[in-house]
Formats: sequence, C-alpha cells, structure tokens
Amino acid sequence: MAEQISTFFTIDMIYLWLNIGVIPFWFILMFFPNSKVCGVFVSSIFPIFTLSIIYIYLVYYYFVAGYDFGQNFGLYLGLDSLGELFSERAFLIIFWTHFLTINLFCGSWIVSDSRKFSMSKILVFIPLVITYFTGPLGILIYWLIRIFYAKRISLYD
Repeated sequence: MAEQISTFFTIDMIYLWLNIGVIPFWFILMFFPNSKVCGVFVSSIFPIFTLSIIYIYLVYYYFVAGYDFGQNFGLYLGLDSLGELFSERAFLIIFWTHFLTINLFCGSWIVSDSRKFSMSKILVFIPLVITYFTGPLGILIYWLIRIFYAKRISLYD
C-alpha cells in the first residue's frame, strides 16, 4: 500500500495538490472570515496539521532516497549557497510546503486578530491577499491598518 501511495503522490503531484489545496482555505479566509466554516476548518489546527503531514512525508521520502539534509545548512553561508540549494528539487518542495504553511498560518492569525477588534472584512481583505503572495508584507500592511483601527500601538500581544 505504501508503494501505491508513493507511486501516485509523485513530487510533481504533491506540488500541484499543495497549490490547489490551499486555495479553498484562503478563499474562506478572504470572503467568509466570520463564518463557522472558517473557525472550524481554517482557523483551527486542521490545515496546519494536514500540511505538516505532507511536510513529514516529503522529509521521509527524501531521507529514504538518500538526500543529504546536512547541505541545507549551507543556506546560511551566502546567496550563492542558497541559490545552489534552490536548484535541488528536494529542498525546493520542502521549502515551498514550509512557505505555504507559514503564510496560511499568518492569514489565519490576521483573521483571528481582526475579529478581536471587530474589523470589517473588507478592510482585512487587502492584507490577506498580499499575505497569500508575500507573507511579511501582508502582515506589515495589516499591522499598520490595525494601529489606526485599534488606535494604539502594541509591539506584542
């Protein structure tokens, strides 16, 4: 059975399903942030748990295939080393899963935090879209909106 799963879930198929799979979560975050579905499926541990299982599968898959995870520490040596790592398919798909998971978590946090201040979903829509594509910039824009909406600056919560 494990062989059948690995035959179907090729790295290209996992990449395709990762990209398609996060879209419904983002759609719910953007258009239905106050719904019960958002609270149960998106703002819960469910998507993070699912993406973590995929992440663990990828690490296991490449561990069995003989990928040298020690070379990943080369990303701290400079941009050239980072560029070399991105030419490795193993590093690229694991990084992409990491990126999608963190951005979805940040989007979920934005929605959760905006509920505390009863912010309009229209006001939160733009930072969510930007967070989907470039996580840190979207969080910064949300934080700036939050400062003016909450009428206070808080460096931590």
